[in-house]
Amino acid sequence: MFSFIKGIIKETEKNYVTIENNGIGFQIFVANPFSYPIESEQTIYIYTHIREDEFSLYGFNSMEEKELFLRLINVKGLGPKMALPMFALGSVSGIIDAIDRENTLYLTKFPKIGDKIARQIILDLKGKLSASSTLTNQDLSELVEVLESLGYKNNDIKKILPKVSKEIPVEEQVKEALKLLLK
Repeated sequence: MFSFIKGIIKETEKNYVTIENNGIGFQIFVANPFSYPIESEQTIYIYTHIREDEFSLYGFNSMEEKELFLRLINVKGLGPKMALPMFALGSVSGIIDAIDRENTLYLTKFPKIGDKIARQIILDLKGKLSASSTLTNQDLSELVEVLESLGYKNNDIKKILPKVSKEIPVEEQVKEALKLLLK
């Protein structure tokens, strides 16, 4: 699985960009492809979607967007192709606010999101999201990814994050976090 791809944008189309990294062009579905200027160097955070007949990459500007996207695609009836356009028209904080306030009108403004799906999103995610719960701290995002890859749950990780020093290298952060998680 890919965490991010850093490279040069070579092509933008209606719903994807092609980014070149080490001579390989990756087609990545993004919410707003035209926000990536051609020939600019970009870092795109990646979600890899694998199905029997599909291998797709979905990209995001920040880890915060990616974390919210992962929460959204776990909602019954909401897949990656329906969740991605939400980031073109709405901000992370706007989507979280709409969910917490049960604002179905805001959620149904997104393409393919009807009243039934909007209510399901609210039912599944209300009270479970906040600016801090989407792990907005970029200094610790690499640590979070490492701990998740080791099988630790998001709730357990969030509890120990404030106790981990941000000024030390990631390797030291992992050691510190593992000590806290094993207590």
